[in-house]
Amino acid sequence: MVSVARKIIYFSVFLISFHFSLQFDAHLQAAGFPTTQLLSGHPWNDWWIPTLVIIGIISTILTLNRRRIRKVEAKRKNLEIQVQEKTLTMQALQNALNEVERLTARLQVENVYLKDEIKLSHNFDNIMTVSENMKKILKCSEQVAVTDATVLLTGESGTGKELIARAIHNISRRKDRALVKVDCAVLPPNLIESELFGHVKGAFTGAVARKIGRFEIADAGTLFLDEIGDLPLELQTKLLRILQDGEFERVGSPCTLKVDVRVIAATNKNLSQEIRSGQFREDLFYRLNVFPIHLPPLRERKEDIPVLVRHFIHKYSAKTNRHIETISKSDIKQFEQYSWPGNIRELENVIERAVILTRGTQLNMDDWFHNGESPHHQHRFMTLEENERAHIMKALEFTGWRVSGKKGAASLLGMNSQTLASRMKKLNIKRTERVHEIS
Repeated sequence: MVSVARKIIYFSVFLISFHFSLQFDAHLQAAGFPTTQLLSGHPWNDWWIPTLVIIGIISTILTLNRRRIRKVEAKRKNLEIQVQEKTLTMQALQNALNEVERLTARLQVENVYLKDEIKLSHNFDNIMTVSENMKKILKCSEQVAVTDATVLLTGESGTGKELIARAIHNISRRKDRALVKVDCAVLPPNLIESELFGHVKGAFTGAVARKIGRFEIADAGTLFLDEIGDLPLELQTKLLRILQDGEFERVGSPCTLKVDVRVIAATNKNLSQEIRSGQFREDLFYRLNVFPIHLPPLRERKEDIPVLVRHFIHKYSAKTNRHIETISKSDIKQFEQYSWPGNIRELENVIERAVILTRGTQLNMDDWFHNGESPHHQHRFMTLEENERAHIMKALEFTGWRVSGKKGAASLLGMNSQTLASRMKKLNIKRTERVHEIS
């Protein structure tokens, strides 16, 4: 376009020059000078022709200026858009940087916690059981895992409460986040609040830096409160609040923080008795007891003993570079007769020690029996319910599991058959086939 306009201007200049040459020729004629007559009377001598030429030139110049102005405006707008985009990008990058710094600080805390946790041995991928009662418990655990409901695990020490808690977490939607554990029985009472909720610098003597609490670390994850029955009474109110609203304050800070945490609690205490004695808040119990799961002691699921023994033999044989393949039926029978007050944890410790002492391919349990830990050397008194269950089991085994009739267990025990059936249901007595051989 510029070249065309330039040609128009050159042509216009030529026409104007040509017109003035004609005018000059006319003046020469008027003065009496001889001139050529070729251009005399030519229409270019008229006044309107140069006027049109000048208007054309001016219009062309204005058009070129307008186009130049439009180009400049377009460039200016493009620059403004680029500046706005860069400004937004810088703001987004700054926000992202702030978020990265926040997450980095949180991940550093999580990594420190997980490094401590990884030192422990967890078998949460291998819950070994053939017990129908335990299978029902695992089914319930699977059903509640997909929700965010609070779970309360009860049972004696060593029954696998933490194992179930980890299994629930691992199949939940929060499995990509950490399972944060707090043992309420181990921490000193004056440090539990800081451990759970964190504190700010200068909150108390020794608080030289800000600390992130376990609830904050477990945000979007799961918090496992082990031995919840040992939580001090004054902290139970704060725990109740965070369970209800998801809100808490760090120690020494007025700022309220909000988190999304799934809580799994566990205890080996009878919380109903703790409530009656004034050691546990009733409202907190109801808040925790949304989905209760009771884990039976090992003496009530003896059909799992051979399976667990096999599992622990394989586990510790690999760790100690042993090649143990069998265990005698008599040893399995001794295990089944023992009450296992320490439950699965005690069984695991016994098998680990036996594996270390064994030099052949068959597990050697002589050391355990000789040390007075066999069933014949127990000094633990069984509860009335345990005695009743064992007594009924003996009568049923003696009668071939016949309940009613003259040769039935009810007649042998001197009670009505319907009453015996009711007691069997309450004590969870079922006929099962036991496996004795481990290979």
